[in-house]
Formats: sequence, structure tokens, C-alpha cells
Amino acid sequence: MLLTILLLALLAAAGGWWYVKSQGGQGDGRGASGRPGGPSAQPVSVGLVDRRDMRVLVSSIGTMNARATTVVRTRVSGELEKIFFKEGDEVRAGQLLAQIDARSYRAALQQAQGTLQRDQALLKNAQLDLRRYQELQAQNSIAGQQVDTQAALVRQYQGTVAADQAQVDAARLQLDYTRITAPIAGRLGLRQADLGNVLNPSDASGIVTITQVRPIDALFSVPESHVGAIARALAEKRALPVELWDREQKSLLATGRLNALDNAIDASTGTVRAKAAFDNADGRLFANQFVNVRLQIRLIEQALTVPATAVQNNHVYLLQADGQVTQRRLELGVTDGDRVSVTGDLQPGDRVVTDGLDRLREGSKVTVIDPGQAQAPAADRPRADKGRAR
Repeated sequence: MLLTILLLALLAAAGGWWYVKSQGGQGDGRGASGRPGGPSAQPVSVGLVDRRDMRVLVSSIGTMNARATTVVRTRVSGELEKIFFKEGDEVRAGQLLAQIDARSYRAALQQAQGTLQRDQALLKNAQLDLRRYQELQAQNSIAGQQVDTQAALVRQYQGTVAADQAQVDAARLQLDYTRITAPIAGRLGLRQADLGNVLNPSDASGIVTITQVRPIDALFSVPESHVGAIARALAEKRALPVELWDREQKSLLATGRLNALDNAIDASTGTVRAKAAFDNADGRLFANQFVNVRLQIRLIEQALTVPATAVQNNHVYLLQADGQVTQRRLELGVTDGDRVSVTGDLQPGDRVVTDGLDRLREGSKVTVIDPGQAQAPAADRPRADKGRAR
């Protein structure tokens, strides 16, 4: 039994010696990755340092505001007889939208016209009598009082005819009001009345709402620290470009220009309200729509810039010719899109690491996973794909 135990111990020792020997055979100067020269190089993405114009932007949250909004209501009471629009349509000012039953208003107009014709006939007869009386008065064949009375009767009929004409005009206007037209150009909302409904001028919801959205305005707030610069630019008639972005700030919705500042600063927030105008030719903007606003205050020409993804705690990793990286401390300026203006020990054309920074230290050896990316012109170079680093 003791002999068996000794044999097992010898076999275990021999196996351990063989394993150590086989591993030691690989200690020929190769690293863990099998490459000569020590630790393996870290794969990274890089971007170029370059000079470009940088916009000084003020970001804010805003809402779209229609230039004009009106509720289309009837001006006369009556049954809604016809509808000539579709919900969501673009309409022009004066376009026919609906028709009220006009029979009673047409009858009222005809009645007023009949009264006018009757009184016009009476006036004409009175005028003829007055002319005859005046001729007889010239021959001393009639009393002057009778001529004066007839003259007064003529003037009375003239007043009656004038009143009748006003009644005709009013009746014709009421008849015209049975044709409901668009008071402004714009986009229609949802219909608030159906065929057969009896409409009244006092109806709060009306028939439909029109919003004028071409052009359209954006309302937003800017910090009071920028008010002076904005006011000077507006006074000098300089254009201040404004961009609108969607909620995720991934899609550019429209570009326009600043129109006006409010006349007072909100003391509770330290901001002032601003308004920018947009053509909205494609109709993508709606009233009360939420937008992210970027207002350009000024332009810094030919600033030294690096990709925003290259900056970490005011440092970048500069890729050197020997494939190692070294840290450079920077003073950061403005951010415009995916670029940041900087001041520091960098030169245009330098390559800085944009992805894989968390695995790097001073002097780390790196391998560029897409060398062509760093050679591309600055304007055409795509942003680094973080998902490619392994």
C-alpha cells in the first residue's frame, strides 16, 4: 500500500515538472499575445486636429408659435348645408369653406329690394308733382305753401329711399355671410361641426381653426449674459442664424433667423424671451411643437479644433510617430457639432485618440483600427464608431 502511494506521488511530480517545462518553452521574449516586444498594442480610433470656423452657439428649448390663429365661425345663424374643405388642408385667404342655408336671407333681401322699389316710385312721383307746382308758382297760379309742402314730401321720400337702400345692403351682406370663407391663409385643423348642425355666431368652437404656419415663429429663452450681444446685432441689422433640432437633437428640422427680443428680462430665471422666424416651406413645423434651438451669436474663424470624443478631463491622447500616445492638456473653447475648439500644444494634422481612451496611459502602445480614417479630409471624415473597438 505504501509503495502504491509513493508511485502516485512520483507520477504527480513528473506531470508538474513536464507542465512547467512546456510553458517555459514559450518564454522566448513573446508577450501574452504571442507578439514580440512585450504587452500587446491597444486598438484605438483616431481623428485629426485641424483648423475651421467655429460657431458660438446658445442652446435653448423652444416651442413653435403660429403667426396667426383664428377660429372660423359663422356670422349668421342657420343650418350647415355644405362643407368644401378637408381637415388638415392648406387654404388661401378668402377660400370658400362652408355654406349656411341661405333661403331665409335671400327672401329678406328680396323683401328689402321690393320696399326700395316702392319708395323709389313714390319719390319719383313726388318729384314730378313738385316740378309741376314750381311751374304753376311761376305763373302765380298756386300758393307758395303748397309748393313748400311738396318739396318737404320729396325730401321725406328721399330719406325713406336712403333707408331702404341701407336695408337692402344689410340684407345682401347677411346673405353673403351664409358663404363662410377663410379669413387668413393657413393650415386647417379638425372640423368642429357637421352637416345639418344649426350654427350660431356665439358658438365657441366654431367650424374649424386655421393656423398660419408659413412662415412660423419659434419662441425660446436666452440667458441675460448674451442679451447685449444679441441686441447689438439686431440694431446693426446683422443676421443671427437659428437652427431647430428635434427632441433627440439628431435631425435638423429647419434654419431661420432671429427676429426680436422681448422688452424685459425675467428676473426669476435670468433669461429673456426671443423670437425667430422660419419659412416652413415643407410644412414640417407645427404650432406648439417642441424644438431644440441653437442660436449663433458669432463666428470664430479658423480655430484649432479636435473631435469632441477625443477630450477627456481637458486632456487628449496624441498619437506619436512610434505608435505610442502621450497626454496633452488643453484649454477648451466652444463646441460646434462634433468638434471642440482648443488651445494647447497641438498642431493641425496631429492625430488624437477618439475611441478607447479608458484603456490608455502615458506611453501606451496603440494600433489604429482604421488608419484611413485619420487621413481623410476634415470635412469628409466620419465620426469614430465606438462599437468597433474591442
